[in-house]
Amino acid sequence: MFIKFTIAVLTATLLSSSALAQTEVSVLRVEIADEVQKGYYADLATAYEKANPDVKINLKYIANEAYKTKLPTLLQSDARPDVFYSWSGLTLVEQAEAGFLRDISGVVSEETLGTIPEGTVEAYRVNGELVGLPLYAAEVVFWVNTALTEKAGVDHTSIKTWGDFLAAVKTLKDAGITPIIAGGQDKWPLHFYWSFLALREGGADTLPMATGGEGEGFLAEPFVKAGEKFQQLVELEPFQPGFMSTNFETATSLFSNDKAAFHLMGEWAYSAIQDQASKGAPLADENLGVFSFPIVEGGADNEGRVTLGGINGWAVTKDAPDEAVAYMEFMLEQENQRKAAELGIYIPITGGAEDGISNPYFKKIAEDLSNSEYHQIFLDQFLGASVGATVNDVSADLAAKVISPEEAAKQVQEAWDFR
Repeated sequence: MFIKFTIAVLTATLLSSSALAQTEVSVLRVEIADEVQKGYYADLATAYEKANPDVKINLKYIANEAYKTKLPTLLQSDARPDVFYSWSGLTLVEQAEAGFLRDISGVVSEETLGTIPEGTVEAYRVNGELVGLPLYAAEVVFWVNTALTEKAGVDHTSIKTWGDFLAAVKTLKDAGITPIIAGGQDKWPLHFYWSFLALREGGADTLPMATGGEGEGFLAEPFVKAGEKFQQLVELEPFQPGFMSTNFETATSLFSNDKAAFHLMGEWAYSAIQDQASKGAPLADENLGVFSFPIVEGGADNEGRVTLGGINGWAVTKDAPDEAVAYMEFMLEQENQRKAAELGIYIPITGGAEDGISNPYFKKIAEDLSNSEYHQIFLDQFLGASVGATVNDVSADLAAKVISPEEAAKQVQEAWDFR
């Protein structure tokens, strides 16, 4: 009896010591409304823990807008995560230069780096140091409720130019259908219009020239014309009533519930639409479509070869353990990326995983990205926190018709000069 008791105590002690020896990796991400997507990340963590019992993955989510405001404070505290979700761009550069991030150049395996495009890896290098890893590429497109467009007699596949798009908006209005859903309260959904129009006007050189100090910077013609064309659209009153007090989450729900024909958003909208459909919303695959942001007549990007979106992934904080990097590499493994594609969560970047893309919307976006000659990261991330906030502000002000296109461009330039 004594021997059995001793063995039991010893076993319990060893198990307790093993648990205490676990390395914990905290992973912080923007909140996900879609349970399928959240389940995918939970399953990844469980699978990694099973294969690596000495590691515990702690997943935490913060709502989109709160994430952006809380992250800077978190990074300066002892409560900082080991890994956090990043849109890359100058915001990532600022975080690295402030000393918040870890150089993982010597930790990531060459095998992992060899399976993903160098261009996506480069988005996570700062001054030659690798401070994170990409997970997927994103593109902003127009999502379409085809039940509503067909009712109005609009063929979304024929929308190629800005003129075509404005005409479609007018036709929808005449049919008594709200043309576009927008989450104006959060501002960043509106910056897609100003950003994309500037890119269509000026082409692939638009942002490199403005940020490189060439020409007139953000006072250059493409940015002013972008404001003019955006306000052409605004004059048609295309958005739902109260769009400036509607946040992103509510806008997504409204779109899924037949409240408008178009929604300008990234491919992440698809999982949210699926989630809404599972709860009874009428918008589903059989009446869903996508089309690329239209070209601008006379613009430099007259073939639509410039894309706007993100190279989304993870950044690693300065005191993160090597296990945090190993977990990021695990997420990039081919089978894990293929599974994400099959579930319609994101478009994979790992070589060979693209064959998991099954739905036509992701195939269209993957084709756009493959044919892109220049992929521009979201301006509110690409330009850094302060300038990015100004871009969002002026986009919202243009939509509210309280600012001129010239003044919008001037404010962005001033923000850039004093960043």
